[in-house]
Amino acid sequence: MRILLIEDDRMIGEGLRKGLKLGGYAVDWAEDGETAEISLSNQPYDFVVLDLGLPNKSGMEVLQEIRRKNNDVPVLVLTARDSIADRVAGLDCGADDYMLKPFALEELEARIRSIVRRRAGQAQLILKHGDIALNPATKEVSFRENKIALSGREFSLIYDLMKSPGVVMSKSQLEESLYGWNEEVNSNAIEVHIHQIRKKMGSAVIRNIRNVGYALYDPEKSKQ
Repeated sequence: MRILLIEDDRMIGEGLRKGLKLGGYAVDWAEDGETAEISLSNQPYDFVVLDLGLPNKSGMEVLQEIRRKNNDVPVLVLTARDSIADRVAGLDCGADDYMLKPFALEELEARIRSIVRRRAGQAQLILKHGDIALNPATKEVSFRENKIALSGREFSLIYDLMKSPGVVMSKSQLEESLYGWNEEVNSNAIEVHIHQIRKKMGSAVIRNIRNVGYALYDPEKSKQ
């Protein structure tokens, strides 16, 4: 999952970028409102973490512009502004959640997962598809009830496919989801991740749709 972090405080921004990357997210970091809007215009994101007190253009203006363009990307406001009026304004402008600084990274990640589940219409904590079960909170994956050890990017890839099990994702979509700005991406990186997942779960787990992309196997079709 690719996140746009919009935060002008360098210490907070660097800490968040490192922490979220360790959590398996691809993170792009914009330090002002204008850069954030350019990024949102040029790149699709799965989630936005937004500070309100930004230079050049305020976080509230960025949020309003996101919704004015009918961009439905989930937005979590992360700010030191703790007045009821600010919270109400942020939520009324289209924020999915409003979180105050100082904060715990664990809570931020939990809120991100909660918003993503809610947006996807998923009430359960555990994602299941065929023989695969995945827990986004603990980063645990099991296949046929046996725990499987995956690297951070292997987990992120299978998670992206499990969120929309009927959807074929192209190689470029997976690269955009797994890698942030300035991260070197080898030309065969996605193929390597998929190869490793197949070694651990079996070659049929992920299907290669020629010239289109990748999708999870269909357990019903596999019985035919």
